[in-house]
Amino acid sequence: MDKLFFSFNMALSSRGLLMSLCQARLHMQRKVSPKCTPGCCWRKLQQPQHVCSISTSSRFDCHSGKTEQSITQTKREAHTPVLLKEVLQYLDIKPGQVILDLTFGGGGHSKAILRLVPGVTLVAADRDPEAFRLAQQLAEEHPGQVKPVLGRFSELKELLEGLGLGNGSVDAALLDAGCSSMQMDTAERGFSLSKDGPLDMRMDGDRYPGMPRAADAVNALDQRALASILAAYGEERHAGKIAAAIARARSVQPIARTQQLASIVAGAFPDSALYSRRDRLQRPSHIATKTFQALRVFVNDELNELVAGLEAAQAVLRPGGRLCILTFHSLEDRITKRFLRGEDLAAPPRRNVRQWARNQLREAEEEEEEEEAERGRESSHWVSIQKKVVVPSEEEVQDNPRARSAKLRVAIRH
Repeated sequence: MDKLFFSFNMALSSRGLLMSLCQARLHMQRKVSPKCTPGCCWRKLQQPQHVCSISTSSRFDCHSGKTEQSITQTKREAHTPVLLKEVLQYLDIKPGQVILDLTFGGGGHSKAILRLVPGVTLVAADRDPEAFRLAQQLAEEHPGQVKPVLGRFSELKELLEGLGLGNGSVDAALLDAGCSSMQMDTAERGFSLSKDGPLDMRMDGDRYPGMPRAADAVNALDQRALASILAAYGEERHAGKIAAAIARARSVQPIARTQQLASIVAGAFPDSALYSRRDRLQRPSHIATKTFQALRVFVNDELNELVAGLEAAQAVLRPGGRLCILTFHSLEDRITKRFLRGEDLAAPPRRNVRQWARNQLREAEEEEEEEEAERGRESSHWVSIQKKVVVPSEEEVQDNPRARSAKLRVAIRH
């Protein structure tokens, strides 16, 4: 379990946040009391338009970690790839080229590439076993064209070498960071606060049985470390208040379910604050949204893995090869932007931490965009081919609300 805390400190350091958390100690307890039931110590949420709904047809056994009866699932939405037209335009794929999809997910972008460009070889990589299964199905539909790969970004170098793909052997690459719709729509994966399930959030599924879950983090990390995770990875300005509420709740019983955690976070605020936040569509956003993001990023070591994925793409792309990067929150986009500039990601970012802590990210990013235009857009490895970052149109956001926070950055390998 020390590995979990070490990962936390390394990721914080990579963002230049010198948190004094080295004294914190983790005592992860994977087994929790069998007396724990989802209904205890919950605050009932008042959700507009059924944003959250708990299925009463299932109960989670906290001791065994299994559901006694399957959670009722609604019909899942079809996977809709984000910024598909723009990605295809900027990748500019030619027949016969080798394409690397570093985050296959539901396969929307990859399927469009195979449909529109003849004779390509597509490497479909993902850390999620379910995504890998879908990639295998696609490989059966396109014999000889699709090469499924199961692994994290940090494992890609060896995995690609196993396919005979060394440095400079790939013509174009797509990295779609963050959580996939497939993961969010499956209650049992524990990513979504709108669907009740075990508080898991591991993108790797059960590939690494010893890998801590989100439940392990909220039940074992001390309050100070938990607050730092929420502030650093969720950019949550109420991190201290939320961490205190979690600490109080877990002293009564372990936290094992997604909506149990959402209710605990909601309990730290008055009713008027629960949906006071708004997304790009001006829809109500639950107060626990950033808490869930922070835990997911922490559990999966997403920021360090993102850096590893960017470095892997840089290594395998040939000179003149194109890289498209889709990000969905400011942490990912900031790392991507600094990487393409050729900055040292281990160094502190050029941002006033106090401004960041006060949630003034929008103004700071606008200033950075202006500075970027003045500094030029070339690094020793990359040439940007955009005048500014690409975001979804209002029409796409209306059709696919999950695209609302997406940003696309594109660069050509020197």
